[in-house]
Parts: sequence; C-alpha cells; structure tokens
Amino acid sequence: MRLFATNIYEARRKHLAANIKSGLILIMGNGESAMNYTDNVYPFRQNSNFLYYFGINAPELNALIDADSGEAVIYGHELTMDDIIWVGEVEKLSALAAKVGVSKVKDPASLKEDINKALTAGRLLHYLPTYRIEHHGVLKGLDPQLSPSASLITSVVAQRSVKEAVEIEEMTKAVEITRNMHLQAMKTTKSGKFEYEVVAEILRQCKSEHAGLSYGIIFSVNGQVLHNHHHENLMESGRMIINDSGAENDMCYAGDITRSFPVSGKFTAKQKDIYQIVLEMEKTGINMVEPGIRYIDVHKAVNKLMLTRFKEMGLVQGDVDAMLEQGVSGLFMPHGLGHMIGLDVHDMEDLGESYVGYEYGQQRSDKLGLKSLRLARKLQPGFTLTVEPGIYFIPQLIEKYKSEGKFADFVNYDALTSYYDFGGIRVEDNVLITEEGRQVLGTYIPKEIEEIEAIMA
Repeated sequence: MRLFATNIYEARRKHLAANIKSGLILIMGNGESAMNYTDNVYPFRQNSNFLYYFGINAPELNALIDADSGEAVIYGHELTMDDIIWVGEVEKLSALAAKVGVSKVKDPASLKEDINKALTAGRLLHYLPTYRIEHHGVLKGLDPQLSPSASLITSVVAQRSVKEAVEIEEMTKAVEITRNMHLQAMKTTKSGKFEYEVVAEILRQCKSEHAGLSYGIIFSVNGQVLHNHHHENLMESGRMIINDSGAENDMCYAGDITRSFPVSGKFTAKQKDIYQIVLEMEKTGINMVEPGIRYIDVHKAVNKLMLTRFKEMGLVQGDVDAMLEQGVSGLFMPHGLGHMIGLDVHDMEDLGESYVGYEYGQQRSDKLGLKSLRLARKLQPGFTLTVEPGIYFIPQLIEKYKSEGKFADFVNYDALTSYYDFGGIRVEDNVLITEEGRQVLGTYIPKEIEEIEAIMA
C-alpha cells in the first residue's frame, strides 16, 4: 500500500482541526459491498475523504479527529487468522496508522461509545454527508437530531480543492496511463469490429499499468447518448467514436480524458466541420481558465463560439447573444463544460455539488446545458478541472423542440435532419490552475485531425 509521507496526513488533519476549532470530526471509511451474495464483493474502493486525511485503503475503518486537541484515532480490526487464510497476511493496522501519524487504534465497537460520551459532555459531532449503507450504520443509535455539518463540508471542500504538489504528481501519473489507453483505442478501432473489442484493449492497457478505471468506460458510435456504457454496437465506416475513459492510479487519483475519432480512421468533410468547432471550443476554454475567472463565464464563451460557427454553417440564425441567453446552445451541448477532478473523477461531489462547484449565493440556471454545469465558481490556483466541450445531434431532443416550436426563430430544423445519424463529438483534457494561468496535465494527447488520422492509419 503506497502512502504519502507521514507529515502530509498530519498537516492535513491539523489544518482541518484548526478550521473546525472545537468538537469531534468523524471521517467515515467505506466497507466492502456485496455483488450478489455476501462473500462475492465488488472491488474495494476507500472513501476519498478518508484517503485524504488517513491514507489507508482498507475496508471497515472509521476515524475521529479531536478538533480541540488535534488527536486522531482510527477504529478498525487487526486481521485474524481466519482473515489471513482468505486474504493473506497484510501489514498490521497499527503499523499503517503509525505511517499516517496516528498512534491510537481502537476496536470498532468503541466508536459509538466514544461519540456518545462526547455528546453527553456537550461536545459537537461534525460529520460529512453519507452515501453508503455502512455510513448510516455508524450513525445508527446516535442522537437522531444529528445532521451533516455544513462547516465541515465547506472546510473539507476548501482544503481538498487546492491540490498539493504530491497530488498533482499522482494526477499526472493517472493522466499518463489514460493517455496510453486512448492511444491504444485509436490504434485498434477498425470498421467491422464491435465496440467491446476496443473496450477490452482499453482495459488491458489500464491493467497493464497497475491501474483501475476512474469511471465506467464510455466508448460508443452513439456519442449523442452522453453517458453511454453500452458497448455492443458494430463499428462501421462513416460513424464517429466518442472515447471517454480514464485511469485511477494506485493512489486513487483520477484521469478523465475524451477523444473523438472516425471509425474509418479518416474524417469525412462533415465530421471535420463539427470536429474543428469542438476542438476550437476546447482550446478556447483551456486558454481562458486562470485564477479569478468564473467557470460559468468560460462555459458561456465556448457555447457562444459554437453558436457563431453554427450560424456560419446555416444551422442557426439570428442574434447569437439572444440565442445564448435563451439557451439555444443546450440543444447541441446539454452538459456543462467541466467539473473538478482529483481523488474522485467528479471531485468531492459526495459532499454536495453546490458546495464544490458553486459559491455561496450563486444560483444554478434552469436552462438545458447550464443546469448541468457542475462547476461555475471563480477559479483559484491549485484547482484541477476538466475542460470538455461537445456537440451532439440528439434526434429525439431536436424533434421534441421542433414539435413544440421551441427556438423556431433561431434553429434551422430542416438543416439538422441530415445530422440525425451523426452522433456526437467531445474533446476533453485535465487542467491545473496555476498562479500564472493554467497547465494541461500529462503528456500531450493527440487531438488534431491530422494527428489522429496518422495514428489510426
């Protein structure tokens, strides 16, 4: 089990305790999840907040941080001989705890006793939102009036949003593995293959570099279906592929990259036209991100660029600013421009998307596209995020809007019918906000038309 240096975890907990000031901070770990019966479990993945403050990637652990004294306690079992028979001998929990700067390890049964003792003494208990059944189990039997702590949520989000140098290093490793997965996909995509054959190569490349997936692979000729995890289509010339896939490295940091390319290996004129717009949108978005800019403004700028190019093509007409204001761009890009990324591919969204991506008082739009914008706040140095514009021709959505007369003054619905079999295109990179501006993480991943065609030749 790879861990950061002891002082990193100690400093993180000290910083958190200083922000919370008083009371107990409960950081809950994950347990194992049964797939279809108790002993057949999904691959274990530790809670990211537990990883951040305690680092130990093992199940059935919880921890308390005393905000007044700074003392931390980990609650968990040492392995018994029965455990060792099935899973082998691993490093003792007490030894792992020492490596992350925790000298006290207690039996899990002591956790509720220690919490109730503190509550009886009038102390506060701070904990984060729960999203797994074992988290609810930790809280069962405690005061039913307890609720997640807003001050703890905001403190954790503020701390985890600004990535440390060691985190950037791990994220870069994840992106490097992800890069190789994408290159392998380009090289092995051929007309006449099924999608799952290329997905198998993506997985093989990922596993060959001692990594897992940071999310389910999206690899499809039906790119207009935004989260398409169906891999059974036959790939045929004339179709575009969206490959949205990313690696999670052995420290659980995520890469999240998207590349789009033609099944045949050669872009048609129509594919080139749309692809160049998406690529221009992505480059514009990356060049805009810097400290102090609101990400919602970057989102709007790339959508305005898309509408401007569509107007030049005759797909839309009228005043571009009016189209943007009324939400016409959502017809073609129904998702947001990007999200935070780190230990989670959608970093910290278990704590509440509004806490992570929006500032206090910042209202989410109800317009298609903007309502799905996960990150709208002002950017700061140390933030890591995705920039992932896309253009999609979704026949069902287009027909719905056409039948309702929506955007009739702006959208040339007749011209859009020739794109009903087009699918979609998305291009995505992972970006660090620096003091001077921005840095795209990892080695460059080909995305120019001639580069993609050369790789696929």
